[in-house]
Amino acid sequence: MQEQLTPDFPDYELLDTGDFEKLERFGRHVTRRPEPQAIWRRSLPEGEWRRMADAAFLRDVRSDERGEWRLRPGMPPRWTVAYEYKDMALRMRLGLTSFKHVGIFPEQAANWNFIYDNCRALVSGGTFPADISGAAAAGSSLPAHDVAVPSGAGSGRDGHSATGPGCCVTPRVLNLFAYTGGASLAACAAGADTTHVDSVKQVVTWARENMELSGLDGIRWIVEEFVQREVRRGNRYHGIVLDPPAYGRGANGEKWILEDNICEMLECCARLLEPRGAFLVLNLYSMGLSSTLARTAVRQASMAVLPPPTMATRFPREMGSLRTTRRSSTANFVSRIVRASNCRSVRTTVLHVKNLEP
Repeated sequence: MQEQLTPDFPDYELLDTGDFEKLERFGRHVTRRPEPQAIWRRSLPEGEWRRMADAAFLRDVRSDERGEWRLRPGMPPRWTVAYEYKDMALRMRLGLTSFKHVGIFPEQAANWNFIYDNCRALVSGGTFPADISGAAAAGSSLPAHDVAVPSGAGSGRDGHSATGPGCCVTPRVLNLFAYTGGASLAACAAGADTTHVDSVKQVVTWARENMELSGLDGIRWIVEEFVQREVRRGNRYHGIVLDPPAYGRGANGEKWILEDNICEMLECCARLLEPRGAFLVLNLYSMGLSSTLARTAVRQASMAVLPPPTMATRFPREMGSLRTTRRSSTANFVSRIVRASNCRSVRTTVLHVKNLEP
């Protein structure tokens, strides 16, 4: 199922897109920057774009990625925005980078809501929001026996926990390619034991600043190879968030290409997820992969960690979601493809996965 979401984000507004650019408001300031997916025509005239933009990104003709910002007088190089959802109140520092980014990807707000709701459900040990987007009406929830909720004590660093309905746990959430930490903040705000992993020290420092601005603490910061080590240790997580770049550099300068590593990466994540009461958020915007390919990659990765004779897959439609049934002691998966957007936005395809009791 494809579901278009528009989270309530007063400090962000997509004003216009087109001709490979986008015009956005972050708080009080308006930015103009490239957007390769905006293949249509603009709605507003060029003069209006120039009048509204406080900062415009000019691409370096020698580089596909880098450039510089042209600022209107009075435009600060750094400022903050706020995002609120239920009892979550986040503050994040924005800045104008040489790669056209400003420090957050606002379409990810739908994921922040999803992560917060899932973690709160595990902390409370009772109900799970019916709307996977986090936009459900008040009181909309599913009974604990319909959605897997861990039972027993929460996982320690050894990664083992008992699970079952009706018991409270401290969920463990792993945020990979975590950038400036919006998803980490959402998990932490919900009471999760949160681990934030990114190979770039500067953005980890930026994420730590966002944590402090939001009045939170306790996030674990990692700037090194981590996932395979966690697999070897046998550790488990109730939630994993993945927003990988198409390519990049590791902590030791090694080159990393998503299309060469995605299968191994997803198999490692499947081994790290708790067998019940867990969730996965996967964003493949950087590769431009379709929702079908994303769903297939996750399904194959989850199957790879189980012995082949135990596997059987079918795809009945239930409530618009794709349900993949695995005949084993490991949980079933329910996934939805979510397209997060604001008005005429460039859309981001995200895969939300929850595992349910068989």
